[in-house]
Amino acid sequence: MQEKTIYPFTAIVGQEEMKLALILNLVNPALGGVLIRGEKGTAKSTAVRGLCGLLDEVAVVRGCPFHCRPGMPPLCADCASKKNPETERYTRRVVELPISATEDRVVGALNMERAIKKGEKVFEPGILAEANGNILYVDEINLLDDHIVDVLLDSAAMGVNTVEREGVSYSHPARFVLVGTMNPEEGDLRPQLLDRFGLVVEIRGEQGIDKRSELIRRRMDFERDPAEFSRRWSNEEAALKERIRRAQGMLPSVEIEEARYCDAAKIGAALHVDGHRADITLLKTAATMAAFAGEAGVTRAHILAAAKMVLPHRMRRLPFDTTDGLPSDWEAILDA
Repeated sequence: MQEKTIYPFTAIVGQEEMKLALILNLVNPALGGVLIRGEKGTAKSTAVRGLCGLLDEVAVVRGCPFHCRPGMPPLCADCASKKNPETERYTRRVVELPISATEDRVVGALNMERAIKKGEKVFEPGILAEANGNILYVDEINLLDDHIVDVLLDSAAMGVNTVEREGVSYSHPARFVLVGTMNPEEGDLRPQLLDRFGLVVEIRGEQGIDKRSELIRRRMDFERDPAEFSRRWSNEEAALKERIRRAQGMLPSVEIEEARYCDAAKIGAALHVDGHRADITLLKTAATMAAFAGEAGVTRAHILAAAKMVLPHRMRRLPFDTTDGLPSDWEAILDA
């Protein structure tokens, strides 16, 4: 259950890479979500829930359990059949998936009795229906049943959830940004599942005295008066929300020169990354970074910055042992 007053995203001290990865997925949901790995008490959950303040209000078909947006496929069968549906305003939000959720609770259920006796498809929406158009947050995702994780990742990739029971099937849109958090000390995800996340970031607690003291001060101020604390950060929240909106509008026009395609291919080949999902995600992430920075084209700097979040979890091996997981001479690989 979400807090009544959410800690402002912009008030989080440090953890810049984590915050950037989350913002990039708001700008471009096609990146494939983000997995945040780090020790407990490093603001993982706080950051994800703080995204609520950055989500926009949209027009959806009135009464639709999937929050279908007119003119933005995929649509559910009911909404697709309507020519001029009545709409209502809907504020996008963070939907949390309990670690104990069953498959039926996640994907939804078909009423088989009515399907068999009356030939009616009666679908009881699950969490994926609720998540459509929103952010789906799974805390401690490494403790979730592997089959459920597979279902989540498949729906995130396809944008559609299909439920099949006894020869009866039902499909509905399930487009969402998947965000998972986990503590590596409690176990890891299978490599096949890790690869399905667009971005993965590793975070640690702040060690600098100044940042740690500021972090403590802000948290205590928030707990003392959440409403007043949030009001003080309202301008920063509004500014970031507007910047994200501008980046979304700019993203389709960001140019990618031929040299940048070669850069992505070189890095993937040099690091022996399996398949081509990493190369494609690398370019998408770099383009999203350019849009967020307000730049018209992807540069080598964008490629290198994106590589830090896109490639480490997909490598067979790290070519160099560095503290941040990013080889110090990747730029030399690009010049080869």
